[in-house]
Amino acid sequence: MNDRLGTQHISALFALMGAAREITNTELQELAGFRIDGQLRRTLNERHLVTSTRQGNRPFVHELTDAGWKRCEAELAGERPEGSGHLGGAFYLVLDGIGRYLRRDNKILADVFQPDAGEGDPGPTQSDPVTDATIATLYRQLADKQGDWVRLAQLRPLLNGADRTDVDKLLKTMSKAGRAHLAPNPDRKSVTTADREAAIRIGGEDNHLLVVERS
Repeated sequence: MNDRLGTQHISALFALMGAAREITNTELQELAGFRIDGQLRRTLNERHLVTSTRQGNRPFVHELTDAGWKRCEAELAGERPEGSGHLGGAFYLVLDGIGRYLRRDNKILADVFQPDAGEGDPGPTQSDPVTDATIATLYRQLADKQGDWVRLAQLRPLLNGADRTDVDKLLKTMSKAGRAHLAPNPDRKSVTTADREAAIRIGGEDNHLLVVERS
């Protein structure tokens, strides 16, 4: 590949692929033994392979972009990096086997690597009604400061059990009333699979971001 990445970059991509969801640096350290920080993070962000967000002084939260998933798929047929050792050599043989399976069954990596059911922060139960106040409270929890855009992909997991149709109807009502604002992510390359799935379609356009006005 013309833009061959280093072993650290590839390791970071495959770690996020295995998690198949947003993951904090703290959790990544516990599960994989390393963090995505410094130049490693900047390179992956600049190449639009990983999105990294941070709320205040909290640890960075990382997730593969669509381009990141495609890069992982390309690495399935890649050459084993020099100096990868016994474990690296065996790992690339496993990757080659996964690649054969995907091609044979006409699947993509995201079909294989998926988060466990119920992953995410606890939110309201199915019986809990979602109101303007619910959305506003969750927005304040996610936004670093008032007026910051929050990804719907971050908001929706906090509404566990809430009916998608009801939530979308409420968001549209809040938007029409000027109590909230919805917008597409202008950086299309950073839009992840989770962003697309969480988007709300208005006027033929997918909106990925939300701001709730101060009440």
